[in-house]
Amino acid sequence: MSTDKKSFFGVMKSYNGGFWVASIMELFERWAWYGLFAVLALYLTGSTDDGGLGFTHTEKGQIMGIVTAILYLLPLFTGVLADKIGYKLSLIIAYGILISGYYTMGEVHSYTMVFIVFLWVAVGAAMFKPVASAIVTKNTDDSNSTLGFGIFYMMVNVGGFIGPAFSSTLRTQFGWKIIFLQAALVIAINLIILVFFYKEKGREKNKETIAEALKSSLVNIWQAVKDSRLSVLLVIMVGFWTMFNQLFYTLPTFIEDWVNTRALHDSIAGLSPWLASAMSGGGDSVNPEMLINLDAGAIILFQLIVSYFVLRLRHVSAMITGFIIAATGIGITFYTGNGIYTILGIVIFAVGEMMTNPTFSSFIALISPKGKEALYMGTYFLPIFLGNFLTTFVSGNLYQAWSDKLSLLQTEMLKRGIDMPEITHEFTKNNYFASASEKLGMTETEMTQFIWDNYHPNRIWYVIVGIGVVTILALSVYDRVVIRPKEARAKLSS
Repeated sequence: MSTDKKSFFGVMKSYNGGFWVASIMELFERWAWYGLFAVLALYLTGSTDDGGLGFTHTEKGQIMGIVTAILYLLPLFTGVLADKIGYKLSLIIAYGILISGYYTMGEVHSYTMVFIVFLWVAVGAAMFKPVASAIVTKNTDDSNSTLGFGIFYMMVNVGGFIGPAFSSTLRTQFGWKIIFLQAALVIAINLIILVFFYKEKGREKNKETIAEALKSSLVNIWQAVKDSRLSVLLVIMVGFWTMFNQLFYTLPTFIEDWVNTRALHDSIAGLSPWLASAMSGGGDSVNPEMLINLDAGAIILFQLIVSYFVLRLRHVSAMITGFIIAATGIGITFYTGNGIYTILGIVIFAVGEMMTNPTFSSFIALISPKGKEALYMGTYFLPIFLGNFLTTFVSGNLYQAWSDKLSLLQTEMLKRGIDMPEITHEFTKNNYFASASEKLGMTETEMTQFIWDNYHPNRIWYVIVGIGVVTILALSVYDRVVIRPKEARAKLSS
């Protein structure tokens, strides 16, 4: 029987130990990363009496945006290093960095130290990222690679779902520090799996030095981006990633500030007390990270179905449709403080993400000159890098000015001439809200509604959705000017 006639179970049996070890390690690494990253915005800006760091949103945006941008740029170099020193040694180093970094993040509290330690974590994650994919590549072939990468990326979403779900309950029951211990422990499990179960295949000897290999990598990337068709596409995709990042950078704090998750908890409890408890981590209000986690949950459940329908569309048509759906979803989440609409918006956004993100990879291959597919695919992380960098300003400076509940309340108190103490470790963010509520003669819920009605913090959705609209228009023009003529020429030649 030929390889292309294998049954599903026949293909599943064809995967060797190296493939499964890489897939399982991917699940655990994503568990650790998203278990922290999904709640990081809340931790950085949270009140110090709740265990948070009390940073401004500008500081939060810089820490999350700049560091994560660097993370997605580093694989251009760490992948070269891994090829030279070997995958197993690279992963041992990566896990050592990640374990020490995750643990130390829970021990430092100044802006500078948190930035430095999170950057250390990013170095470890950047060493892991290209190696895991490379192991899957080396342990699959033409007969099973398509399903193999499907399984691998499903592990990404399974890990991305489990991590925040655990973190939600853990931080509610035991405080913030255990989140960092969880991440370090999960990576330690990966280290055990690596040492005892992963056997590296023989590497091809390359006489290039590390410096020469790095130079070659940069030259290859430059050769690819000199192609205007590719470079324009990459610039357009920066818009998608900037919009996508708001899900983790901005939406958690927006939910914390403006969405009445206690009322949402009570509504869910009326239908399912168990579900309400799971989404609140055992508390009396739904945790923002559990709402964000609906994105990963929807992908796990519906990616195959969405992918099936996307097969019927042109690549660029699928991406444009995905952008429209994603922009609609993210707009709904920021437009209203109603938790039901937050859930609806996140699920809609997930559908758009499912249509767009997987299609982007194959779209790059579509416009790649024959024989240069791998070279062009090497540029995949560039728009993610730039998208994270731009998110620094949307999630940081813009949110601080337009949507931060504390900043807007401080403006209102100043306008009324009401003296309020400065925020300190002794007089915390929570103390400020309680004191302002008392001096204004409102409950905290009434005060939140007053600030919402008078300062319109949801107007940030204009910018976020606007980025999506510009991306949609740019991709539509790109389709008309570049892709459709290419397809027409291909039809004529055939």
